[in-house]
Amino acid sequence: MRYDELSSIFPKFLKEVLEELKMDIRNLQEMRIRVEQPVLVRCGNREYQSAAVMKTEQVREILVYLSNYSLYAYEEEVRRGFLTLPGGHRVGIAGRTILEGGKVRTIKDVSSLNIRFAHEVKGCADKLLPYLRNGKTLLHTLIASAPGHGKTTLLRDCVRQISDGDTAHPGMAVGVVDERSEIAGSFRGIPGNDIGMRTDVLDGCPKAEGMLMLIRSMAPQVVAVDEVGSREDLAALASAMNCGCVLLATVHGSSMEELKSRPVLKELVEMRLFERYVFLEGMGQVRQILGQMEKPVAMGGTGC
Repeated sequence: MRYDELSSIFPKFLKEVLEELKMDIRNLQEMRIRVEQPVLVRCGNREYQSAAVMKTEQVREILVYLSNYSLYAYEEEVRRGFLTLPGGHRVGIAGRTILEGGKVRTIKDVSSLNIRFAHEVKGCADKLLPYLRNGKTLLHTLIASAPGHGKTTLLRDCVRQISDGDTAHPGMAVGVVDERSEIAGSFRGIPGNDIGMRTDVLDGCPKAEGMLMLIRSMAPQVVAVDEVGSREDLAALASAMNCGCVLLATVHGSSMEELKSRPVLKELVEMRLFERYVFLEGMGQVRQILGQMEKPVAMGGTGC
């Protein structure tokens, strides 16, 4: 995150809040803005609290400013609860929902915003990738961690390197189903992050549907998705593998025991769909790698 990029995103009074906190904005991770509450900022894994308390009209102004004064153009994204900004940054939205036919049509009376800043860490998958291959064959891999521990960042760099290839491994066609616009960080269909020259993205598409769409339309060799967990996801993962695609996915979970404590993920493990399970701790640090039969794979110091 650069100051000039921040200046193009935020209204003046919000930039002043950040300046008062005297942080290194290059390490900005998250900003939570709530009506009648102080702004909370996470930067470099530390939380800062501003003296400023946001009023309803200020929260509204921030949202209008972030949407480039055209909330109508973002209507579909607002309905799903977030906006995607240039650079791959994302704004989560909470407030009063308006229903139509039993489904959310939009969000009104916005009371909370969660601005999550995208970070590309090119090269953070360097040490991990050799463990995700058997010779020249890429293995089905599931990356697991608690929220905010870098699994999407690590997945993104895996996608970039697999797509571009290197002298030992030819580049592969990768299809990314980016349901929350966090892997590619697409803005109006164009990725804001470097995800490789052979990567195609379905942005804002449900994972289960998107995996099958990509296989039919783009013939990827590798399919990458973030935060799997539903029974529909499980069925789509199995179908993609049956079509000959290598799967790269992430999931919330800090250990194999935690994965097995949830019915759908327990079934995923029991089906032996993945050949590598990567568990992270801290920010992008690999704590453990397990094989298909849940046996530890010897590591040599992996991490971002």
